Amino acid sequence: MAISLLGIWICGKTANDMGVHDHGGIVWDEIAGYLLTMLWVPLTWMNIVLGFVLFRLFDILKPWPINLLDRHVKGGFGIMVDDIIAGLMAALCLFLINDLI
Repeated sequence: MAISLLGIWICGKTANDMGVHDHGGIVWDEIAGYLLTMLWVPLTWMNIVLGFVLFRLFDILKPWPINLLDRHVKGGFGIMVDDIIAGLMAALCLFLINDLI
């Protein structure tokens, strides 16, 4: 939670300083989203890799509601929120996969 709250300020300030919203060099949001993905599962090699793949899929494909938030929410919160939701969606998938195995 602290990483996400700090990220809102860091990402917003960096984006303002660079003059670009969500520049590819701003990766704090991806780190926070991936850490969220891994929060509720055992840290095995399979989970680490699968969690990363799932997070990146949600982050790149941006299914609903991620795409909606990505388009309409601006500033530091906007930079962070799509990756937080992608992290939660990936976490749910990873949790269900672990529960089935």
